[in-house]
Amino acid sequence: MAEVDFDAFVAARWQRMTRTAYLLTGDHHEAEDLVQATLAKVYPHWARIRQLDAPDAYLHRAMVNNSFSRQRRRRARQLLMAWVPERPQPSATAQVEQRSVLLQALDELPSRQRAVVVLRYWEDLSEQQVAEALGCSTGNVKSQASRGLAKLRNHRALAGYAGTGSMGEE
Repeated sequence: MAEVDFDAFVAARWQRMTRTAYLLTGDHHEAEDLVQATLAKVYPHWARIRQLDAPDAYLHRAMVNNSFSRQRRRRARQLLMAWVPERPQPSATAQVEQRSVLLQALDELPSRQRAVVVLRYWEDLSEQQVAEALGCSTGNVKSQASRGLAKLRNHRALAGYAGTGSMGEE
């Protein structure tokens, strides 16, 4: 029964989880790996997790924590690389180009600010939900969001998009 319940839970949320993971990692393959690794970690505890008031919040927190761990490990690997990996070139369409620029700017935010901005503004979670997902206070969420948004507003690549209101909309 628990396996069927877990399968249904994952099937209903897979697309949203991979989108969130993509925004946290900036890479489609890394995002799928992040979601799969997170689900593998929470599955053994599913009987307890499914009875929580907000299993989605638990999963968000697990995914963000897993993302932080993966980024720490990846930084060490990237420092040891002999070459810089190529970044994908932006597409010709304005929407894809804008999204590419925004993802690049998101990639430059510190991990905590990036997680807050993604969960708060892309996933449209409340400050309280983000605080629960990250295990911090709502005041911390507010300050991290404020700092993250300020960095995005001042980012050199986003200067041409200031005030257009079209960044990140789906």
